[in-house]
Amino acid sequence: MRRTGTTRRGALTATGALALGAVLTGCGGDDDGAGGKKPAHSGARATSAKAEKALREKAVRDGALLLAQYDLVAEAHPAAAAGLEPLRAAVAEHGKALAPPRAKGEPKKGEPKGDKAPPAPAGPVSADPKAAVRELAAAERRRADAHTEALLSAGPELARLLASVAAAAAAHAYLLTELAEETAV
Repeated sequence: MRRTGTTRRGALTATGALALGAVLTGCGGDDDGAGGKKPAHSGARATSAKAEKALREKAVRDGALLLAQYDLVAEAHPAAAAGLEPLRAAVAEHGKALAPPRAKGEPKKGEPKGDKAPPAPAGPVSADPKAAVRELAAAERRRADAHTEALLSAGPELARLLASVAAAAAAHAYLLTELAEETAV
């Protein structure tokens, strides 16, 4: 006998179709109007550019804090360092991808940006290696949630990037949870 009503598969399919429609709607070309004149809503684009830059800067800061936490855990628990290295490298690459484009006159990557100091490392690392790796997993979950929430206010291109990084962070959280179970005390 066939089941009637909404199934989980049907709900997921409908949600995916709606999300795809929303993404495709946001992917329209930039229409400057007739004669190459700027559209009347160019001020909104400037505001959204500022908002996008702020989203990118926050994502980079959060990633830098997470990198510092990875370094602290690897330093405190050398046995777990080998398992953390590929994930740490991915987080570093995410930071490069999310970095806002450099404006004219800004220092190159690696050069100090004036009064902006590097982020302070996260608090003390747990003495228990399993707990320390679980804390990293929790930080990755928070990162995935933050990027997912930022999707609501991001433009289409940044939203796709944030979605990708959020998915990677969720995968990292899963892998770190598994690594915590395998880590010797």
